[in-house]
Amino acid sequence: MKLAEALVLRADCQKRLAQLKSRLLNNVKIQEGDTPSEAPQELFAELGRVTADLRNLIKRINRTNAATPFNGQMTLSDALADRDVLALERNMYMHLAETASNTRDRMMRTEIKYVAIINVAETQKHADELAKNYRELDTRIQELNWQTELAE
Repeated sequence: MKLAEALVLRADCQKRLAQLKSRLLNNVKIQEGDTPSEAPQELFAELGRVTADLRNLIKRINRTNAATPFNGQMTLSDALADRDVLALERNMYMHLAETASNTRDRMMRTEIKYVAIINVAETQKHADELAKNYRELDTRIQELNWQTELAE
């Protein structure tokens, strides 16, 4: 199995867990005299199977990421960390640019006037550059995910 396939299966397990949680919450407490629409014991059994599958997938994905070389200078795990930090930094700069560019119209001259103290254009340009770097790195990561066999 390729790493990318395992990532899809992991996402599927996470969605199934969210659905199971909702189904369990709807069936663990009922009005006296009623019967649950689904047997909680069966849902718990399915929960156990899905969590075991997820645990196994996560361990194998982590082993694969740690052992897979990325561009000859780092591992895939390192590249994922770089990508995650790029996303955080990009979001920060985008939010700063958005906040600084919001203007509030004053109804009266006595109202407080707010002015941006950062260069919005430069901040947005930096956010755009970070977004570009993120996209390029993510593309290389995704490409490698489809080429890499999942570790046992």
